[in-house]
Amino acid sequence: QVQLVESGGGPVQAGGSLRLSCTASGGTFSRSAMGWFRQAPGKEREFVAAISGGGGITYYGNSVKGRFTISRDNAKNTVYLRLNSLKPEDTAVYYCAHSGIVTTTKEEGYRYWGQGTQVTVSS
Repeated sequence: QVQLVESGGGPVQAGGSLRLSCTASGGTFSRSAMGWFRQAPGKEREFVAAISGGGGITYYGNSVKGRFTISRDNAKNTVYLRLNSLKPEDTAVYYCAHSGIVTTTKEEGYRYWGQGTQVTVSS
């Protein structure tokens, strides 16, 4: 069983930055691919970013490429998402997810999910 706890969300003005964190307990973190997804009100959950267990492989959704950066610190069992140049359309609940071995952009590839952290970008 893997438990994930996100933090770092909050209100921010357009153009600003945030760093989200997700700390995992249980499982073998350093061997596990991790991902971030987001869901805005009235919309389906959307892939944001993913990172392999060793950190050498990363994927990004088209809407965040060049603005967001995923990273991880395996010594701290934590994955991060740096959000730069934020736009109002980035407003959503951001979820951390645990994939296991495979680094994937597909929601169905993730077994464990955090509770989410709200990011609200004002114009």
